[in-house]
Amino acid sequence: MGIKRASQRSVSKHSMVLSSGKPLIGVLGGSKSDFPILGKAVAVLTELGIPNELMVVSAHRTPDRLFAYAEQAPTRGIEVIIAGAGGAAHLPGMLAAKTHLPVIGVPIPTENLRGLDSLLSIVQMPRGVPVATVAIGGADNAGLLAAQILAGRYPAIAARVKAFRRTQTDLVLRSPEAKGSVAGLPSSSRRSRRS
Repeated sequence: MGIKRASQRSVSKHSMVLSSGKPLIGVLGGSKSDFPILGKAVAVLTELGIPNELMVVSAHRTPDRLFAYAEQAPTRGIEVIIAGAGGAAHLPGMLAAKTHLPVIGVPIPTENLRGLDSLLSIVQMPRGVPVATVAIGGADNAGLLAAQILAGRYPAIAARVKAFRRTQTDLVLRSPEAKGSVAGLPSSSRRSRRS
């Protein structure tokens, strides 16, 4: 009986945290120009009902703000940080160096190297200071990964992530392409192209 009550209190506490509107995930960009990419993470988190915040925190132009954010995030209720950066891409790594929270890096596409520079900068973290890294411009996956990290602690988020994945699967299975009925191609030519 005591375990059941403790479990109910835990679920109730988690529900209060989610309904409070206080952000659980910080989504940070080195500049406002990163927001079109990082907005994909915000969209996924919002769809899953996870409170989040989107802010500019520059590793190079506002280092004191970066350090303060990283150090204060846990006491503010932030549990995961998503950080997008282009070029030298120091934001995710510097955040990871200053906090124990999980940091997910999003390489932002750049004009000259199309984000490969960003990807390599983020993914090459030294031993002991990890940053989970998604694909170039893959902020939607960063949002989903952050949700999956929280799902282990929040049953409501776990349920929403599972529903999201089911919906994704259903959409693929219901598509004309999955049923083999793509307009303009006879069935026999579709089969021959696959083989």
